[in-house]
Amino acid sequence: MRYIFLFLLLHSFLDASAAYESGKRLYMQKGCYSCHGTKLEGLHKYPYLANRAKGYMSYKLKRFRSKLSDNQQQEMMIAFALDLSDKEIEDLTTYMYEYVEEKNSKKYDDKYKTQGDGGS
Repeated sequence: MRYIFLFLLLHSFLDASAAYESGKRLYMQKGCYSCHGTKLEGLHKYPYLANRAKGYMSYKLKRFRSKLSDNQQQEMMIAFALDLSDKEIEDLTTYMYEYVEEKNSKKYDDKYKTQGDGGS
């Protein structure tokens, strides 16, 4: 019985990781970053999406897909959401909800030490 539980737990973790990566890829492919930023921080008057409630974001995307919006500014989202499937909405909302900023570890090597006085 314990092995079945561990298997299901591992499977759900791997599935969530795949949904996160798929959502990340969709976010870039669909051009969401142009208004909401590459770090989901929201640019100018557009809202942030990082770590927002998954159910709420799914509700909003499905409303946009149904050609419904709450105000004129949100109407621009309809064109982006029209061709989204339920699976794509699930992946996108997983990415938004679980978003963690990636740190770029490769900046430069500061271990370099000069020899001598720096002259020729």
